[in-house]
Amino acid sequence: MSERSVRRCSVADPDPRRRMLLRSLLGVSVTATLGGALLAATQLARGQTLTREQRDQLTPEQVLALLKRGNERFRTGQMHPHDYLAQKRATLGGQYPAAAILSCIDSRAPAEIILDTGIGDTFNARIAGNISNDDLLGSLEFACAAAGAKLVLVMGHTSCGAIKGAIDAVELGHLTELLNKIKPAVAATAYGGERSSRNAAFVDEVAATNVRRTVADIRARSGVLAGLEKDGKIAIVGSMYHLQGGRVEFFG
Repeated sequence: MSERSVRRCSVADPDPRRRMLLRSLLGVSVTATLGGALLAATQLARGQTLTREQRDQLTPEQVLALLKRGNERFRTGQMHPHDYLAQKRATLGGQYPAAAILSCIDSRAPAEIILDTGIGDTFNARIAGNISNDDLLGSLEFACAAAGAKLVLVMGHTSCGAIKGAIDAVELGHLTELLNKIKPAVAATAYGGERSSRNAAFVDEVAATNVRRTVADIRARSGVLAGLEKDGKIAIVGSMYHLQGGRVEFFG
């Protein structure tokens, strides 16, 4: 479908949600199979969910582009209206999410909202400090190898309490062992200023390092996911959500 054709459809379509989404998807890809992405996104705009066929037509790059556009809508206050009851009903018979997101439990960083997605769009795993462990790796392997998701997105965020705890070597029950998994990111972060949890810039640098280490850990410890990525079936990407402004910074 050409851009001119999409513009004609947008003008003729009386549904403002579909017009908005068709316009936003013009930027997803100019060389890839945009038709599949347009069809899939139009379904979501109607409060419906992806079918297996629609999800499978999307490339990992297109899925990432859709999430980027979703974050742009979130931070500019132009989020799509979601009919969650319709999405709930549409997913009763099955689910075909396009991405699996590993993010922090921080209440200010709900990935589904930040990326403007709905019920059935993404698998979501949340743990303090967005670290990986055996159980989370198994969950991500299920999401991609068994259920067909095309993208693994690791999302850290600024002002992360778990990162501050790791910097301060906090000890508290089972949290102690979790923070021990983040401590290597503290040591690995090159920073010339004050290396303390009082320094917000240092905290955020460690958080970014921790995301990159989690991405590397996923590739190193999951032959399943690393193999899928090598074959071009999925992509594994890191990102940081900025509480100030709402932007998600995606790592190349």
